[in-house]
Amino acid sequence: MLKTKGILLVMAVSIITSVASIWGYQKLTQESYVGISSNGKLPVNYAGFYDNNNAPAGPVDFTAASTAATPAVVHIKARTKAKQVTNNIPRQRNPFSDWFGDGIFDDFFGGPRVQMIPEQKASGSGVLISDDGYIVTNNHVINGADEINVTLTNRKTYKATLVGADPSSDLAVLKIESSKLPFLLYGNSDDVKLGQWVLAVGYPLNLDVTVTAGIVSAKARAIGVNDRQSDRPIESFIQTDAAVNPGNSGGALINTNGELIGINSAIASPTGSYAGYSYAIPVNLVKKIVNDMIKYGAVQR
Repeated sequence: MLKTKGILLVMAVSIITSVASIWGYQKLTQESYVGISSNGKLPVNYAGFYDNNNAPAGPVDFTAASTAATPAVVHIKARTKAKQVTNNIPRQRNPFSDWFGDGIFDDFFGGPRVQMIPEQKASGSGVLISDDGYIVTNNHVINGADEINVTLTNRKTYKATLVGADPSSDLAVLKIESSKLPFLLYGNSDDVKLGQWVLAVGYPLNLDVTVTAGIVSAKARAIGVNDRQSDRPIESFIQTDAAVNPGNSGGALINTNGELIGINSAIASPTGSYAGYSYAIPVNLVKKIVNDMIKYGAVQR
């Protein structure tokens, strides 16, 4: 009997001990999880997925900037009428004048020579900078033109008047008579950084409005291209690798916010078409010259 009671007592103690051990383990485990929770929830993310605030920079979207810029970039066509030019460079004396005296040999030996210059046409691009029709372009696009026509992206064409031109910077300002026109806002070319994305907008090769993308590869470049127009050229180009071809001259260089940061002006090319580098006049220089032309009709230096 005593033996049986002893066995039952041992079994009871064992059961109580086991239950107490299990309860204690659960309590300890529960407190450990609560402790972790009280320190803050551990961040959990799916692999390869990032929320908007912490996402790394992805591909740049050019659509908003292109949509904003294209209506404000115009197609310019300039025409120079055919004209006669008299060459008054002195030539050698006509040795037959003493005998014939009728000037029959003057075309060979003396007298003015008249040359006929045929009609010339040029095309390029321009940028609307106000809603009342002021346009900035390159001087070489309209230089010497007798007639300038401007076509907007809505296919409307206007006759333009020349407000002012500056060969030293290769800039010119035109005016068309209209209102409530789309125009580009000025950016700050001093803030332009090497490697940043830019867009070139214009009418290359007489095509419709065209947008190309590239990066800024250099700043404050002087390439000597304005030496052809002025004995006091001003050059401090933004160099990019955005594709620019004949017809892009006078068009817009914009940042990804759609702000004007330059006026496309030249390309470095052995063929005359795009071969790797293009050059734009920085907008901070453009602003000064344009404001002078609109206010005074000429650049104040």
